[in-house]
Amino acid sequence: MKYRAIPRLGRDVSVISLGCEGFIELDQKQFVAMFDHALDKGINFIDMYTPNPDFRAHLKYAIQGRREQIVLQGHIGSIWENGDYLRTRDLTKTKKGFEDLLEELGTDYLDIGMIHYVDEMSDLETVFESELFDYIKELKQSGRIKAIGMSSHNPAVALKAVQNNWIDVLMFSINMAYDMAPATENVDELFEKKTYKSELSVEPLRKELYALCEQKGIAIDVMKAFGGGDLLRSDYSPLGVEFTEAMCLHYALSRPGVVAVMAGFHSKEQIDTLCRALDASEKEKDFASVLAKVDNVSLSGHCVYCSHCQPCTVGIQIAQVNKFAALAKVQNEIPETVREHYKALEHHASECIECGACMSRCPFGVNIIEKMKEATEIFGY
Repeated sequence: MKYRAIPRLGRDVSVISLGCEGFIELDQKQFVAMFDHALDKGINFIDMYTPNPDFRAHLKYAIQGRREQIVLQGHIGSIWENGDYLRTRDLTKTKKGFEDLLEELGTDYLDIGMIHYVDEMSDLETVFESELFDYIKELKQSGRIKAIGMSSHNPAVALKAVQNNWIDVLMFSINMAYDMAPATENVDELFEKKTYKSELSVEPLRKELYALCEQKGIAIDVMKAFGGGDLLRSDYSPLGVEFTEAMCLHYALSRPGVVAVMAGFHSKEQIDTLCRALDASEKEKDFASVLAKVDNVSLSGHCVYCSHCQPCTVGIQIAQVNKFAALAKVQNEIPETVREHYKALEHHASECIECGACMSRCPFGVNIIEKMKEATEIFGY
């Protein structure tokens, strides 16, 4: 297993993490067996969007004696009412829902208190410009949550929350298809094939969002990395082509700001499959060669950090250089962390000898020589 830090939490989490969908259908014995298997694989991070009391009871049993080993991400505003799930912004219901969550889990704090499902600008204002956000900040100040998170599918909404420094963690939907969908308040459009019929390119707001999260130390944990499984089958994929688990995982983890992919496992075998995908060869992780075959996708000139251009004749990590340069351009300055990460590279953009070998391998026609000149200008070497 590989681990990445959640900067504002001060904890390292497994890059493959547990979404809770597959656990809801299990009885206690099955739940604990699959949970133990995940921990044996090195997974230490779990999202709990569901308020289902059976799920929480099983999780309470599973984490007994090892609470400190687990990073728990619980959702604020996701409650159980009249035997069913309900999203709420009612302050009284939200408070009760949070107390119920802690009691049902047998813990006195959450590592991440995730504000549940904010996809509309009006809802963003309802949450962050009200007593509800005051309450959430009080939870953090008292240590009952260690970090404030927000889940969203809308890059415009997420970007505003990040720009205002309202959150420490963003749970966001990232995959090859969704990154080309325009920002919308209607999340259903992400799942509709008609959204992907016209000419497609990477949505600028998404690129800006990921770069700004990286720059500000706001961690992204990814949902829908596999498009609910649709991307794994050509007949369901909105792009009309089939990707593998290794490709989807590599794509999500190579976006700036991303620390983990939440996967909705339904079996031990699925956990094993994704853990193997993490260690796949570069050829097996190569999403770019498949993406380049999609007729209506226009990524000409866009670096998607696929590393198809490697190896560099002089050893420059081209994708990393391009990523750090993009992070600096977002803020029109060089953040200290970006400067230090660039400095730590063994080889720098100024070492480019303009041989063009990388450009002959890039599936998207990126002018890498010019990118290296631009990075040299930004960083000075």
